[in-house]
Amino acid sequence: MSVSKGLPADAAIAAIPLPAAATPAWQRIALVLLGLAAAIAPIFVLESFHLFQLTMAVIMALAVLGLNIVTGYNGQISLGHGAFFAVGAYCTAILMSHFDWSFWPTLPISAAVCAGLGYGVGFPALRLAGHYLALTTFSLAVAVPQILKHKSIEDWTGGVQGLFLVKPDAPFGLPLSSDQWMYLVAVIVAGACFLLVWNLIRSRIGRALMATRDHATAAEAMGMDIGSLKTKAFALSAMITGIAGSLSAVAIEFVAPDSFSFGVSITLFVGMVVGGVASILGSLFGGLFVLFVPNIAEAISKAAPGVIYGVILILFLFLLPDGFAGLLRRIAAKLRGRG
Repeated sequence: MSVSKGLPADAAIAAIPLPAAATPAWQRIALVLLGLAAAIAPIFVLESFHLFQLTMAVIMALAVLGLNIVTGYNGQISLGHGAFFAVGAYCTAILMSHFDWSFWPTLPISAAVCAGLGYGVGFPALRLAGHYLALTTFSLAVAVPQILKHKSIEDWTGGVQGLFLVKPDAPFGLPLSSDQWMYLVAVIVAGACFLLVWNLIRSRIGRALMATRDHATAAEAMGMDIGSLKTKAFALSAMITGIAGSLSAVAIEFVAPDSFSFGVSITLFVGMVVGGVASILGSLFGGLFVLFVPNIAEAISKAAPGVIYGVILILFLFLLPDGFAGLLRRIAAKLRGRG
């Protein structure tokens, strides 16, 4: 694709082609309906514990989606998204514990706080790239749990003891247990965020993000505001991950600084790579992987679950280097070829 030097930024972004939709409209609608049925079915077939696990898998998928925006679609390596996850969780926990707020009003507050924090963190991204940016975000992930333990804010955060929450009951007299209602809430919120990101990526802003990722110099030469794109990508990414943290706090009914160690950021990064970098659907598979595979590894060997998990991860990356999303793309391509 060639673009003339005088092409305005809006026209340049519009000139970046989107992949053609190869699936007929009726098939896409059928897939959506099938997906909705599959999302709601666990409420009626799973016991409380397994439903809780699936709720956490949905929440982790949402957090992975947030990371995918800034790393997969904008090309900025972040090892600090566990910090945004923690901030979102604590915003909800503090509002519910100290101010007796119900859960729903805490979501926009958590989203706004995390978006602001992400926007601030996005400024170093204007001058840093690659492993330098990774180290900067790494320091954020290490610092936030220590800050949450500090005595100056211990009355608010609960210090090392953390804060306890109460899972909300289903409203309007719905015949659902608290676990069933929490799963439904997680699915609704995650579904809305996934739809938001899907529309964003297919818009001119999404194409600008990917143009910046693929060739920042060329994108800037076409008139795109690289600095604004990077900071806004960080803000949106942090907002979605913070919303996931809010859901996690209520689902688990407890928050503590040690629950948000640097390992959370690594877990999200693993989920993004396993599911598929720059793939919205891949984020869902990534959430399922990081939630259930460690349990499978522990079931195989209680003595060394970390070793088993590492072996599974290495084998997976060797067999599917482009993640679950890449596998699905290849299967879909073969089916279309036969059709």
